[in-house]
Amino acid sequence: MTQPVGLYLQDAHSIEEAIGFAQAAEAKGFESVWQADSRLVRECCVPMAAFAAKTSSVKIGSGVIDCWTRNPARIASTFSTLDDLAPGRIILGIGAWWDPLASKVGVDRKRPLRVMREVVESVRALLRCDGPVTYQGDYVQLDGVELDYIHQERVAKDVPIYIGATGMKMMELTGKIGDGVVLNYMVEPAYNLRAMEALEKGARSVGKDLDDIDRPQLIVCSVDEDRQAALDAARLLLTQYLGQQPHIMAASGVSEELLNEIHQVLSWPATNEEVKAASKLVPDDVVQRCTASGTPEEAKAKVKEYLDAGCTSPILYPLGPDVQLMIDSFSDWKP
Repeated sequence: MTQPVGLYLQDAHSIEEAIGFAQAAEAKGFESVWQADSRLVRECCVPMAAFAAKTSSVKIGSGVIDCWTRNPARIASTFSTLDDLAPGRIILGIGAWWDPLASKVGVDRKRPLRVMREVVESVRALLRCDGPVTYQGDYVQLDGVELDYIHQERVAKDVPIYIGATGMKMMELTGKIGDGVVLNYMVEPAYNLRAMEALEKGARSVGKDLDDIDRPQLIVCSVDEDRQAALDAARLLLTQYLGQQPHIMAASGVSEELLNEIHQVLSWPATNEEVKAASKLVPDDVVQRCTASGTPEEAKAKVKEYLDAGCTSPILYPLGPDVQLMIDSFSDWKP
């Protein structure tokens, strides 16, 4: 049986190139294409619309929008619009963002579990399109709101909601309220074992099983026949995330000593020169521990470790010099 595989695009390539990669992934049998929306570089919904318009069958997901900066009604209308463009192919991936980015733009990430629950519940209610929604929460306040289609038939939108969870409390909440989880990247496969326990605990508390929760995982995948070139391509991004995103630092399994050394070099936002300087501190074994990098066979072996640890499908972020090689390597893959 062929393993479902997704493609993850961030800002390493132009949007025109990304559209081409989305089309190539679809042609090679990939199940999904996901667009990042985490840093202040590329908003996800515009490229998602481009991918949807230029493909015909592949699913298109946000990986992930944050739950703070878009009103739930606006989230629902945006993803309803995307569903109008590609019916049944849109996935809403949503996460709790991260500091210091959130605080620097004025967002106080207070009670993220409560906020996530309220946003997911209210957006889901709006997407059902079965009448006005009133929701009186601590964070979400809706008073008789609906997607008020006048010129179209009002039908429920088939937009599953996946939560981008990293910490175990958010993972447990995802098991309770999510259609799926977007497992994070830059982590060791062993991290997944704890994540599966938390997901299952949440799922069982509401009468579900772990298998009721789809579990795709973002995985940095740098593939090249030149093994060192592949490792070097992944090293820069790994260094940046280890130095700047606390939730990934905590989940990565990387030693506190190495993290401290990286912090001595990196500021936020970091310059390209700072990232390059800090990357010299990150050895090859750390790159291979937290990413699927190397030759095609090495990358596939590493991705299989994440599958064996509980993820249902990899969402591969291509960072190597030859993106088409990565797509080809995982086409019709049967691990």
